Amino acid sequence: MGGAFESLKGGGAAIALDEIEISILRSLAVQLLELIGPGAPEPAEDADPLAALFAEGPSEPPSDPALARLFPDAYGAPDGAGDKGVDPEELTARSAEFRRFTENDLRARKREDALAVVRSLDGLTTAGDGAAVLELSGELPLRWLGALNDLRLTIAARLDITEDDESAVLFRLPDEDPRKPMVMAYLWLGGLQETLIETL
Repeated sequence: MGGAFESLKGGGAAIALDEIEISILRSLAVQLLELIGPGAPEPAEDADPLAALFAEGPSEPPSDPALARLFPDAYGAPDGAGDKGVDPEELTARSAEFRRFTENDLRARKREDALAVVRSLDGLTTAGDGAAVLELSGELPLRWLGALNDLRLTIAARLDITEDDESAVLFRLPDEDPRKPMVMAYLWLGGLQETLIETL
């Protein structure tokens, strides 16, 4: 998959995608939406807007490693590795408090980013050669950047990639390794992300 984002005159970015690339990107974005979940229920019409603004989210970190990567603790590891000299229980309490007031909004933003990808791809029509040109302007390039980053973090968690050097080792996996398609998707998404950043 050799497509790369290029700058548009007047701002924004464009990329030519074939049907397979469109299908893969759409499928990954839909899976990301399923992983993130539906979000907090809408407040009732007669609900106090101020109370809705300060609705509390979860205080415990997610048990799924991919969700834990998408919604990490704000104050480092509970073992104290993140903040030297701070009591681990204090770090856990700080992280729980921060998560309680921020995770719902963060989930909503990640959901909106993934939905923007799906909607952008749904609006594409391929020409006779099987390719379509996706043009992103306004807030869409940033939405795409967010979604591409979230997709890479999710795949990295599934592959146990914690450093960029580890992805290079995985790139040399034999074709019969069941992780190979995920590794190829991870590297391809990284290329898309890099060229989109360069255009902006």
